[in-house]
Amino acid sequence: MELFDLRGKVAIVTGGNGGLGRGMAVGLASAGAHIVIAARNQTKTAETAAELRQQYGVEVLELRVDVCQEADIKAMADETMRTFGRIDILVNNAGTNIRKSPSDLTAGEWQTVIDTNLSSTFLCSQAVHEPMKRGGGGKIINNGSMFSIFGGSHVLAYAASKGGVVQLTKSLAVAWAPDNIQVNAILPGWLYTDLTRGAMEQLPELHDRVLQRTPQGRWGEPEDLAGAAVFLASRASDFVTGVAFPVDGGYSISAP
Repeated sequence: MELFDLRGKVAIVTGGNGGLGRGMAVGLASAGAHIVIAARNQTKTAETAAELRQQYGVEVLELRVDVCQEADIKAMADETMRTFGRIDILVNNAGTNIRKSPSDLTAGEWQTVIDTNLSSTFLCSQAVHEPMKRGGGGKIINNGSMFSIFGGSHVLAYAASKGGVVQLTKSLAVAWAPDNIQVNAILPGWLYTDLTRGAMEQLPELHDRVLQRTPQGRWGEPEDLAGAAVFLASRASDFVTGVAFPVDGGYSISAP
């Protein structure tokens, strides 16, 4: 359908070589977008890039980027413009978590999570703003979390960072609406990723608790984010901005 057609568009996906980022990169590539995978693990990046090229016939730029380093972020935007001459879509997906009680969390650990999840979202968005503006507009998709809605005893920094991502999304949406840039957030529910597998190892009861609360009766997969990413990256969402969009099988609307 033409409304969802991304052929000729260029999408940067931070952390796009695995987990949720890979799921969104697959969705965008399937709609025809060329992909920039910005991540640290070059082996994983090469594997994902090869898959996207083979399955969808799109161009893929592989960049080693540490989103906690402002110089890396600037280089990411510059290299994308040198290679493709445009930036249409940014998916701020790179993230981390440190599971500890608030009394045990160190200042350094707090800062690591805030820098990786929240500060990078701002800096990456800032880096693509001018190219998007010059190109007539763009789409920024920020990866939030259910923990931007709920609290959690052992995810203090993570929840704070993801709550911040939602508020950042709203403010950027207002600031850049005159530039025809739509900024939205996806709030993934409980999906199978390396982060959630680590949580299940610490909390063996988590798997069944999530199943019981999720009306659709299953955990999600990274590919469940593909459709939401395509919608928020396409012309279909041109009048949608500043929203926090749950993709959670109904978890957030179900009573505990």
